[in-house]
Amino acid sequence: MPGPSGHCEAIPALARDQFPALVAEPGVVYLDSAATTQKPRSVIDAVTAELSGQTANPGRGSYPWSTRGVRRIAAVRAQAARFFGAASEAEIVFTAGATAGLNAVALSWGLANLADGDEILYSPLDHSSNVYPWVHLRQLLARFGRRITLVPYAVTAAGEADTADIAAKLTARTRLISVAHVHHVFGGLSTLEELTGRLGPAVRVCLDGTQSAGHIPVDVTRLGCDFAVFSGHKMFGVAGTGVLYARERVHRELGPFLPGGGTGIRLADGGLDGLPMLDGLAMPDGLEGGTPDLAGISALGAAMEFIDGVGLEAIAAHNRALTRPLADRLAGQRRVRLLPGVAWAACPVGYGIVSFQVDGVRSDDIGFALASRGFYVRTGNHCLPDGSGYGDSVRVSVHLYNSGYELERFAALVAGIAEGTL
Repeated sequence: MPGPSGHCEAIPALARDQFPALVAEPGVVYLDSAATTQKPRSVIDAVTAELSGQTANPGRGSYPWSTRGVRRIAAVRAQAARFFGAASEAEIVFTAGATAGLNAVALSWGLANLADGDEILYSPLDHSSNVYPWVHLRQLLARFGRRITLVPYAVTAAGEADTADIAAKLTARTRLISVAHVHHVFGGLSTLEELTGRLGPAVRVCLDGTQSAGHIPVDVTRLGCDFAVFSGHKMFGVAGTGVLYARERVHRELGPFLPGGGTGIRLADGGLDGLPMLDGLAMPDGLEGGTPDLAGISALGAAMEFIDGVGLEAIAAHNRALTRPLADRLAGQRRVRLLPGVAWAACPVGYGIVSFQVDGVRSDDIGFALASRGFYVRTGNHCLPDGSGYGDSVRVSVHLYNSGYELERFAALVAGIAEGTL
């Protein structure tokens, strides 16, 4: 917490000793968890166990190794339903990541439900993976004579979705609102709770939870969203694994995303040229075509166990205690300009992300200077869509393995870079 001098007290890291990469390189201060988190030993062990043990295709055989995989997937699915607050396990779909999950919403729901003249509300300042799927969907539908409109909404100085602007842009043709739960560059939290009761029955809400999962408690039922996506590798799991939450009320609106082996699609006669037609979608299998990534799913289960062991409330409090003091220190430095985010929030919040620019210095140069002293940050455009206006900045993203002392040192280095003394 901020001390009398305005500096950050030496908040200890919660669990650095459980991350082999950080133990092996004690001089590294990893400040890029919004891109991907470091992996705890328990997650590494889970992957190793799957790959060195009873490897088999889950559910494709009646022998014990195959049936064991089925049970493991079912157990992690139930675990994920509890972790994210889903009403049932059928609402949890395993994907190849958040990008795959958002494209699944666009293709399985959008293609099947959007009509000519319908509208999607989105933020052009969100991650490219929460912008380009809607652009792609618009192009696909246009080929079939259906013209949909992508309506942009604003972001506040605090880095949150501007709900007043969203409310002003709602029309009778609004069908989907896409929003980042925690913004990947600005670090603002958006829940759309101000719009409760103002959305018509035809409006669906899609939440990008990649930066909130593993940082703060997430309850999709309480949030009232219809879709939510989460990325395994950003919550201590491994790349190539994620979760798509699909609320039960939208199941009847979904078509297959990856039809194929294991999809659980019913067939009906009468198809073109006498071939069977796809008729109905069983959830969650209907959106999980192909061989499941058992090692990745097991890693996700181990990651959720690890997070539960530390405690989400403890992680949230730790990150909050680091974020605002860092923003305050950077805001007080000459030539340093903070992007929208926690520094402009009306109350003392913080979700682990602070982004800034230094006048006259390229972000890559700042990154190289910091890396030479062991501080690893993200530089560049951070997967913001072209034309965002924030295409060259430094992003600091902390997690439970970071400490207040590290961030005091970091802020001092940034000051040296800004003053030209480093």
